[in-house]
Amino acid sequence: MPSRPALSPERVVDAAVRVADRGGLALVSMRNVGRELGVEAMSLYHHVAGKEALLDALADRVYGEIELPAPDRPWRPAMADRAASARAVLSRHPWALGLVESRSNPLPALLHHHDSVLGCLRRNGFGVALAAHAFSVLDAYVYGFVLTEVNLPFEPGEGTEEFVAALELPADTYPHLTELVAEKMRGRDYAYADEFGYGLELILDGLAARAGT
Repeated sequence: MPSRPALSPERVVDAAVRVADRGGLALVSMRNVGRELGVEAMSLYHHVAGKEALLDALADRVYGEIELPAPDRPWRPAMADRAASARAVLSRHPWALGLVESRSNPLPALLHHHDSVLGCLRRNGFGVALAAHAFSVLDAYVYGFVLTEVNLPFEPGEGTEEFVAALELPADTYPHLTELVAEKMRGRDYAYADEFGYGLELILDGLAARAGT
């Protein structure tokens, strides 16, 4: 029989990510993570203090996957790339949407992420208050967009033609919705994902105006 790799904090967190990716955060428990690793739950306590510490580590892992702005980059492309990376990471791990900002014991990757984003904005002329506002509105947009995207009644990449056809909206009751469907969706290759870049540009335009850049 081949020997099982030794447990480590990294292996425990890797297993917790797999459990969460399959069934959501509600399934993450010391017992389920131990089962994922083929060990008893008590074995995990040598590497993770308990479930709350495991959730802290999961949030830290998510932040560690997000691309950080390079110190010497202009703020606008840096924030655009960071937002796109955050969207990609949260789309892979949608369970993280309710976790990443809820932890009262932030770990190094989370703290480094926040400090790097704020540092990029500050180096590019943003005042402390405007940097905080920018960080807040960008994350609110990314989180909200991903939350909508992962709960749409059709899969990412699927066309909307069948969905809008099934709605059978009466034009006299919902004139603006039927106008939108006719112009943007019916007979067209519309994808909700394409809205992300446009919305992000609107936010960046507003921040640029406020920053005077």
